[in-house]
Amino acid sequence: MKKYRVKVNGVIYEIELEVADAEQKDAPAKAEEAAPAPAVSGGATVSSPLPGTVLEVKAAVGMPVKKGDLLFVVEAMKMENEILAPCDGKVASVAVAKGASVESGAALCVIA
Repeated sequence: MKKYRVKVNGVIYEIELEVADAEQKDAPAKAEEAAPAPAVSGGATVSSPLPGTVLEVKAAVGMPVKKGDLLFVVEAMKMENEILAPCDGKVASVAVAKGASVESGAALCVIA
């Protein structure tokens, strides 16, 4: 630990700073990675772009969808956000129900 005197707005403070060893200085900070959403082989996972509440679930397992079809309506900050199909295919699984709270990046469904 090293002691220093610092003057801030005319007031003198005595502070102590810990000296980091060489390994800590050179090592880059590691960011925690979010767990990937579950996916079906060859499928597309549809995720919530923002945290909110699921108001409507239009997707059903086995339902054929085309790119741009409405799958879910998620309310966030009093705004209704439509979640559309990113590709053509069939809904392989639905992970949420009406009224569920979702976080940003949460899997809503998988299109195979």
